[in-house]
Amino acid sequence: MDKENFRKKLTAFHDKNYKLLLLIPVIFLIFGFIYMGIFYSQNHDFINKDISLTGGTSVTINEKINAADLENALSGKLENVKIREISDLVTHEQIAVIIDTKSDGQETRTVLEEYLHYPLTEENSSFEFTGSTLSNSFYQQLLIALLIAFVLMAVVVSIQFRNFIPSMAVIFSAFADIFFTLVTINLLGLQISTAGIVALLMLIGYSVDTDILLTNRVLRREGKSLNQKIWDSFKTGITMTLIAIGSALIAMFIVGPFSSVLKQIFLILAIGLCFDILNTWLTNTSIIKWYVLHKQKK
Repeated sequence: MDKENFRKKLTAFHDKNYKLLLLIPVIFLIFGFIYMGIFYSQNHDFINKDISLTGGTSVTINEKINAADLENALSGKLENVKIREISDLVTHEQIAVIIDTKSDGQETRTVLEEYLHYPLTEENSSFEFTGSTLSNSFYQQLLIALLIAFVLMAVVVSIQFRNFIPSMAVIFSAFADIFFTLVTINLLGLQISTAGIVALLMLIGYSVDTDILLTNRVLRREGKSLNQKIWDSFKTGITMTLIAIGSALIAMFIVGPFSSVLKQIFLILAIGLCFDILNTWLTNTSIIKWYVLHKQKK
């Protein structure tokens, strides 16, 4: 089948079913709200937070240590233990391990020294402790920053289009990208750090670019049919998104083993951009098409 025939069949299918296709994101949204409600009732928060957001101790030991054996030994002795290996960028040889725990510094030091059978000093290790009050305050500030960024985005979109339905379609798609990403992160059992919140802030910008591209071309370009404008937007937008996803995944696999912070940022961006394909080219496209066709009938 050549490209032109494929496009015609896809267009005919969409013309017939674009309203029904809206049921897919609606089902996703209902599932997401139910899951997040259950998750919140069990955890009293909407995400699993690591020690950068809850407070705790982070210890870096500059030795070759079997991470699996260490984790097994510390389980039950320290609270919420998470262990990461640090490797040399060139040789990939392990050079250190990082132990994150919600236990306090002195208790962590005692348990580690009992396991290692030697004292931890400034030469062979480093300790960082963050209080729960400071971490919770920082977490609240990050959430406020995320909310302000989303509200400002909504204001800019509303001013840009000055039309309620197209503006709400863009805003809803951006919200759905972030919401579905949070649901996926929780389903995967990932703990979010400050870097994860920053990635969600970045995702707001990534989410709206294809939505604005689509809405702007459909509402303001003249001389082409509605389906042609949607198709032209799709070709440009999907190329942008797929390149961004590919870049994020490549970066995650290259730098992920050496930096958990960057790995989390790239992972969240990749997940969010995958949902952006759904929300832009299914949800937003169907809403905009419905709106334009209804307006043409008047």
